[in-house]
Order: sequence, then structure tokens, then C-alpha cells
Amino acid sequence: MAAEQKDHQQTIDAAKRNWQAEVETAQTYRDLAERERDAKRKGILLRMAEAEERHAQRWEAKLKELGADAPVYTDTIRRRLNRWWNKIAGAEIAIRRMEATEERQEAEFHNQAERAFASEKDVQEFLRKSAIEEKAHARVLSTMVPSANPRTALDKILKRERWHGRGGSWVADAIYGANDGLGAVFGIVSGVAGATNNQQHYVLISGLAGMLASTLSMGAGAYLAAKSEAEVYEAEISRERAEVEENPEEEIEEMSLFYQLQGFTPEESQKMAERLAEQPEQFVQVMAQSELGLSEHRFPNHWTAALSAGISTAIGAFVPIIPFFFSGGLDAVIASFGISLVAHFAVGALKSLITIRSWWASGLEMTWIGVIVAVVTYGLGLAFGALG
Repeated sequence: MAAEQKDHQQTIDAAKRNWQAEVETAQTYRDLAERERDAKRKGILLRMAEAEERHAQRWEAKLKELGADAPVYTDTIRRRLNRWWNKIAGAEIAIRRMEATEERQEAEFHNQAERAFASEKDVQEFLRKSAIEEKAHARVLSTMVPSANPRTALDKILKRERWHGRGGSWVADAIYGANDGLGAVFGIVSGVAGATNNQQHYVLISGLAGMLASTLSMGAGAYLAAKSEAEVYEAEISRERAEVEENPEEEIEEMSLFYQLQGFTPEESQKMAERLAEQPEQFVQVMAQSELGLSEHRFPNHWTAALSAGISTAIGAFVPIIPFFFSGGLDAVIASFGISLVAHFAVGALKSLITIRSWWASGLEMTWIGVIVAVVTYGLGLAFGALG
């Protein structure tokens, strides 16, 4: 008898925790929706709040069945602090925190289905469906915040300007390589010139060594990056295919929410997701695109990437050392500075051929990078030369 009472109380406690968590999550979603300016994002946040409120109502009904008192939401100091932090930290951080919360609740529901409510089939089914929704919410939240993993400062510039499809990737690699070769070797030339009192022999050797190293490094890096992207794509597609096969309902719910983010009604989204699920392979491809931003046609040939990056790096790196083949001293440094800045401007202007930016703005952007590199490295070279 005592054991039964203990189990009964544990079940009540679990239901109360679930009710509190659902109400708190729903309130957070409504707070986020109130501050959201984008209509589509606002709509999906409100729909997720409504889903959490339905979950709370189900737990409230369960507590009545168990003979427990009606739950009362208490606004604790911790909850006030959470709301305050979400407000001052901004929407992106708040959404990331909610994503983690949804993942924790998903795990908790799976755990409760096996323990606290192991003997109640109806509650187990509700927990299973709730876990599906929580996972779908977490996935959708992850798409609301852009990923910040740029390769370099140049990638930040190129990120919004890359050519669409397979043809633009090698162009981006070539621009990146030319800029890297120019910047790296001009920095070496400037630094060594400053440190050696502009001696032609040392500058030329260091410049050629830097050119070779940069070329090999960029070519190998581009090759490995392109190859890794394709491998990651294959791995993610395999994982997504397994999830679709094992939990089709979960993936349909997730796809439905993605469609809602695009402005479709919940009913339209559900029908579209179910229709898409009738073609499993296409469903997997669309899920990978919606969830991870992966699309097979975006991946360049790794050999093409390596050659375009390596050759363009070599060309860019060769430019700053050209004057030192014919002269030395300060005249060669000034000539190197001049043609390197012209080359920076040319690379930036060339980039405008595949973007919507003006050629002069793009060229000046690259030129300023070159100026900063030259001033800093030459100054450091002079300092080290004085110390020696």
C-alpha cells in the first residue's frame, strides 16, 4: 500500500512538473512573439506557444484524474530573471535557450514514458507525441538563428554575394585565393623589407617562399574543404534517411513547421508534408535542405576547387615580389606597395562581375585591406629591425 501511494505521488509530481514546464515555455514563446517584427517568425512562435498550452491543458486534466489539486502557476524569482535575461540578451540568444529547453523536454518525456507513466498507455502515447513536437520545435528554432562560422573576413563579404549553383564556387575560391596570396605575401615582403632595410636578396627569397607556401596551403585547403563538404552532405543525408524511416510522423511534423515558417497555414503545411512523405527520397532531400541548408548541387568538384584556389593564390602572391626581380631598396618597396594596391582593387572590382555591388565599392573594400596589411607589417618590420 505504501509503495502504491509513493508511486501515485511520484506520478502526480511528474505531471505537475510537466504542467509548469509547458506553461512557462508557452509564456516564453508569447514573449518572443510579442517582440518579433517578422510576421512569419511571429506566427510560428505563436503556434508553438499554442501547442505548449495544449500540452499544459492535457497535464491539468491528468492531474484532475489523479485526484490532485488544480495546478497554479507561480511566478518565481528564477522565472522573472529568465524573462529579464531573454529580453536584454536579444531574440537570437533567447531562441537558442528555448532550443536547448525543447531538447531537454523531449528527453524528459521519453524518460517519463518508460518510468513515471510506464503503466498508462494513453499517457505514454501523449508523451510520445509531445516528444515529437518538442523535437520539431527545437529543429525549427535552430533554423531561426543564422549560423556564424565564416571561413575568414572575406567569406563574410562573399557570404551574401556567392554565385548560385556549381559555377560560382570556383570563382569564389579564385577570389579568395588571389586575395589571400596578395595579402599574405605582401605582408611578408613589407615586413622583411622593413626589418632588413629593404635588402633585395632577403625580400625576394622570403617572398618566393611565402608564395609557394601560400599556394600549396590554399590548394590543399580548398581540396579538403570541398571534399569534406561532400562527405558531410552524404553523412547528413544518411542520417536524415534513417530518421525518416524510423520516425516518419516526427519528420512530417517537423516538415510541416518548416512550411509554416514559409507562410503556409498549419492545414496546408500538414497536407504538403504528408504528400511529400509519399516520396521518401525526395522527402529526405527536402528535409536536408530545410533543416541543414544542404543541397547537393552546391558542392564543387574538389580538384577544380584546389586548382582555382592554388593558381589564383600563386598569381596574387607573385604580384608583390615582381619589383624585386628588377631592383631593390626603397624604390622596390614603393613599387611593390603600388602594384599590390592596384591588384587588390582589381580583385575587388572583378568580384563585382558576379555580385550586385558596384565595382568601385568592392574594389575599395579590398584596397583598404591591403593598406592595413602593408602599414602594420612594414611598421613591425622596422621595429624588429631596430631591435636587431
